[in-house]
Amino acid sequence: MEPVADQQGVPLLAALARVRPFQGLDPAALNLLCEGAILQAYEPGDSVFREGDAALAYFLVADGEVDVLRYSLSGEERVFFVFGAGKTVAEAAMFMPHGRYPMCVRARTPARLYRLRRDKLLAACRSFPDLAMQMLNLLSQTIYVQVNKVDWFASSTAAERLANYLLGLEACSENRVHLPLSQRQLATHLGVRAETLSRLLTDWQARGYVAGRRNEWELRDKARLEELASAAQRSF
Repeated sequence: MEPVADQQGVPLLAALARVRPFQGLDPAALNLLCEGAILQAYEPGDSVFREGDAALAYFLVADGEVDVLRYSLSGEERVFFVFGAGKTVAEAAMFMPHGRYPMCVRARTPARLYRLRRDKLLAACRSFPDLAMQMLNLLSQTIYVQVNKVDWFASSTAAERLANYLLGLEACSENRVHLPLSQRQLATHLGVRAETLSRLLTDWQARGYVAGRRNEWELRDKARLEELASAAQRSF
């Protein structure tokens, strides 16, 4: 196979070896995973795949960002995740018995993704037990996180959810964060009305907890936000 490289010139084999759950694998396992892989380019808004499509491949983001989303019956979109460089997409779908993608993925920015074949992943799991165990570890951890999230959403207030979300964002510099979602998308993600989110942000600005507008915010009182989000923390 011709070595495929990302924007920094890193070959796929090396890029894959840095990603959970492929770290520390036998080189033969990595070679098998890379067989038939291709690098595809997308423009913002391009569909990578749609809910219900045959799940024949999973993806590794080489550069750029993608949204993982679903549409409600009324057509409203809900963005569940935003994945950037170095993140894998749809690996769990490779093991689903119905063989279809359960969500949509589209490019948020100009992006390039490695398309990795489902049949090669399944073959590698059968041939290399360490890979199968690492996949089980990753998928069980994902289930655990989602169960905790459902429990948290059922018992938390809008303020607690927003504080937990903001603190979970990677700080760009000091206490400044970039919201990857629009405020309407964020409201849907947090399970609140857009008007509720807007009022909450206005109130927090007046109280000096945060400052900013649209997608750029500064967390000015992290201690108060951490106090609000403390119920989301678990001992293990």
